[in-house]
Amino acid sequence: MPINKNALIRYKVLDACLRNRQRKWTLDMLVDKVSDALHEYEGISKGASVRTIQYDIQMMRSDKLGYNAPIIVVEKKYYTYEDPKYSITNLPISHADMQQMSEAVELLKQFKGFEHFNNLNDVVQKLEDHVYSTSKKQPSIIHFEKNERLTGIHYLDVLYKAIQEKKGLSITYKSFKAESASIITFHPWWLKEYKNRWFLFGMKSDTILNLALDRILAIVTDEKIQYKPSQISSIDDYFRDVIGVTVSLNVRAENVRLWVDAGNAPYVETKPLHHSQQVLERNKDGSIIIGLKVQLNFELEREILGFGETMVVKSPERLRKRIISKTNSMRENYLDLN
Repeated sequence: MPINKNALIRYKVLDACLRNRQRKWTLDMLVDKVSDALHEYEGISKGASVRTIQYDIQMMRSDKLGYNAPIIVVEKKYYTYEDPKYSITNLPISHADMQQMSEAVELLKQFKGFEHFNNLNDVVQKLEDHVYSTSKKQPSIIHFEKNERLTGIHYLDVLYKAIQEKKGLSITYKSFKAESASIITFHPWWLKEYKNRWFLFGMKSDTILNLALDRILAIVTDEKIQYKPSQISSIDDYFRDVIGVTVSLNVRAENVRLWVDAGNAPYVETKPLHHSQQVLERNKDGSIIIGLKVQLNFELEREILGFGETMVVKSPERLRKRIISKTNSMRENYLDLN
């Protein structure tokens, strides 16, 4: 039985609530939670009715959707799963669904190797591995990097939709440095993933800003906001001169020269720090000197420090001094532990 989008949102929210045993969920609380989600994701202001949620619970309990959810009512009032490990997301994929997934993977695999579909390769590989491991009932062959503690990922849909429809947002945001949350009027432009974290780029007042999704507390689409579209023609051009997500529009890229020891030279050559990377010198001991043309930012410093003693900044001098200062502070911290 096909499920429409709103019903799927309701089922996912109910599933999350029923799995959360830190709270006791009454029917009214479930209605409120689902209504909030429908407003956040779909802009539906009328919310969900008690009758709708009762019907959803009945459907989840039944075999019509294949859920057979063990939903019980405790003390004739509180809803929960009888099995604390149960979730509708843990259900095995049906034979029909598996067949459709297999056909989809085979179709997508035809595009691998085409330049315009290069970014699909990782997605296809993940799907192919998941279909194989599920259909053969074998452990997954490929283990992809993931962040189990990643929060804010559920905002991707609503942000993607806001960007597509050019809608202004009212975002409740609390950075790691802030003592309290603030509400920001924001014009969303792009979404970017970097090192398993997602960032939203756009404009606040007249300033281009990036917001980490895991620091967003709430998002409301605000029709009263007159949307300001991006004046930057290309996302690729915007990020061209940086490593990471910290971009300074009025700062020029600089030539950076780095020494890399022999042990790490092959690694750095096959996994460049930046697309501008070039090998400038090859030394007899196997070490190399590479050149980058990038803005000097936090992410560049973190990459260099991550290589420890195997990478040294040759130039520019101010970057070299910053790394020296940080390594001196690191040394002092280690000595303080003694």
